[in-house]
Amino acid sequence: MKGFKEFLLRGNVVDLAVAVVIGAAFTTVINAFVKGVINPLVGVFGTKDLSAYKSCLKGPCEMDAAGNVTSGVYILWGSVLSAALTFLITAAVVYFLLILPMNHYLRKRKTAEEEALEAEEMEVQLLTEIRDALVRRG
Repeated sequence: MKGFKEFLLRGNVVDLAVAVVIGAAFTTVINAFVKGVINPLVGVFGTKDLSAYKSCLKGPCEMDAAGNVTSGVYILWGSVLSAALTFLITAAVVYFLLILPMNHYLRKRKTAEEEALEAEEMEVQLLTEIRDALVRRG
């Protein structure tokens, strides 16, 4: 039990739990965006509900009022298209709103080593100027 407790209290587990909760909330937002914006845009060219797009592979194909297949084999390619669009939109939002700004910030931020190296170079330059001034005086 001690090892399990240490595992649960480790920072990575808490970070992972937060990420899962945020990811679930983010998924809801993206799904609403796809349903409210993308599907109507696709609806301009066809139907608003992408899951309505299907092809009969082996017929005759029939569905009941609840949407269950009663005979035949349907390929529900519209729902696959909807899931693919949701994935692409999610990936684009994550990249452009999280990854790209973070990479930009990390490129601009100086590491401790870079700052120490910069300070050392300035110190050497200052000492060189002092030496040159003393040589000119003397």
